[in-house]
Amino acid sequence: MKSFGNCLELDLRCGKHYHEGAIRLNTGHHCLQYLIKAKQYKKIYIPYYTCQIIPDVAKVCNIRYEFYSINDMFEPVKDYRLLSDEAFLYTDYYALKPDTVIRLADIYKSQLIVDNSFAFYSKPIPGIDTFYTARKFFGVPDGAYLYTDTLLTENIEQDKLSHERMMHLLKRIDVSIEAAHADYVANELMLDELDRPIQKMSNLTEKLLMGIDYESIKEKRIENYLFLDSALKNDNLLKIDLPKDAVPMIYPFLNSKNDLRKRLIGNKVYVPTFWHNVFDWCSSDQPEYFLSENIMPLPVHQQYDRETMSQILELLNTILN
Repeated sequence: MKSFGNCLELDLRCGKHYHEGAIRLNTGHHCLQYLIKAKQYKKIYIPYYTCQIIPDVAKVCNIRYEFYSINDMFEPVKDYRLLSDEAFLYTDYYALKPDTVIRLADIYKSQLIVDNSFAFYSKPIPGIDTFYTARKFFGVPDGAYLYTDTLLTENIEQDKLSHERMMHLLKRIDVSIEAAHADYVANELMLDELDRPIQKMSNLTEKLLMGIDYESIKEKRIENYLFLDSALKNDNLLKIDLPKDAVPMIYPFLNSKNDLRKRLIGNKVYVPTFWHNVFDWCSSDQPEYFLSENIMPLPVHQQYDRETMSQILELLNTILN
């Protein structure tokens, strides 16, 4: 019998998942593991411009992987002829490349895997395996969505440890961003541990994600992005307009001014590097190296209003000029 009484539960808005028809897992890399196992792939092509966890997943799944190059517009520089047991992984970088996803889907068809970790609101193409990572866009401890028509038959247990990964979210509200940072890093490292089995999304994360006002967040992120772009476009070496209906995770400001990242962080605008591992994989003359070194992912979070965005702009103008 269900238990009643005792302590109250969090009062959360009871809505729906944005990706209602997707498989709900706990992390993006578990989505990739799921696909590799379900499709029984033997090799995967992955971009140099990606995070360390992607080739690590291939190693854990005991399959071969091969890096491919992109240009400074995030386009693969060549096409590949895949064998039947091979897959091609592409990331919709910063939600700016939906047209490239469509083009690659036409080339690789069901052997394409789309990583939409940076493009949560982008709709999946029917018949194309696609996954999303929720914590890149929303204040949740974990959670991921997977679209595929090939299902694993093995039993998958549910994650029951999301409550232990909430400290950085709570401390950020109660104390400060700086106070929450160590807990945030610890959470990311915990989620990246590959010795954990594939797990379903936890009850806590499900309830949190079902309580989100997705439309208002969409509007705020687009508004903040366009506000930054209207002021920074001329100084941004990345000449890609935000596609129609795209919802950005960040504003990718590409600028090679010396010490720009250091000075932004020194003034409490925390711009991470995507990704440090690229410097080990690529030489300094490759586009991926330049992109990792010089893209400043400026925040366009839904919690930020016009005043906040203006403060970021004012700081940037001071540094650039």
